[in-house]
Parts: sequence; C-alpha cells; structure tokens
Amino acid sequence: MSGVWVFNNNGVIRLVENPQAETSTRRKALVHLPSGQVVSSYSTLEQILTGLGWERYYGGDPDLFQFHKRSSIDLISLPRDFSKFNSVYMYDIVIKNPNVFHVRDV
Repeated sequence: MSGVWVFNNNGVIRLVENPQAETSTRRKALVHLPSGQVVSSYSTLEQILTGLGWERYYGGDPDLFQFHKRSSIDLISLPRDFSKFNSVYMYDIVIKNPNVFHVRDV
C-alpha cells in the first residue's frame, strides 16, 4: 500500500493513492481565522504576520520573501513570486502560527 495520508476538514485521516491527481484539481487558500480573510497577497500576509510579532528578514537571497520571530528560531521562507505560493508554504505558516491560520480548498 503506497500513497500519502491526508487529513480532511473534519480531522479524519485517509490514504490518497495518487496525491498528484487529487491535488492538481483543487486549489488551496490560506485563511486568517480571526478575521476570516483569505490571504491574497504578500502585503496582506505581511500585515498579519507583523501583528503576530514576525519581522521581515533580509537574508540576502533575492528569490525569497522571509520572516522571523525574535522569540524563536523559526523562519518563514516564501517564494518572491506570489503565484508560486502553494500549499507547502501555507502549511508552514499554519504550523508556525497555531490557531491563527488555516488552509482550505477553494
């Protein structure tokens, strides 16, 4: 048995045999839970992250848009081009900001 284990919106886990086929038809969106706002640009995301204590990090890589928190070792690295902002980056933000963001199918 091969595939990827995936959580659905109800927290139930299931095995997806061919994850490429399933993810290629569905788009994901990052949602800021307190406001219900869908993050549709880096300027929106930066405002939210700044309010949560994240600061822009200028690490020297011109292809990345990065944030860090002084109170932790966490670093959020995103592609400079927002059109390449996908679910991998969204879930990284969710994990580093529990109960603040959620990824949903659109």
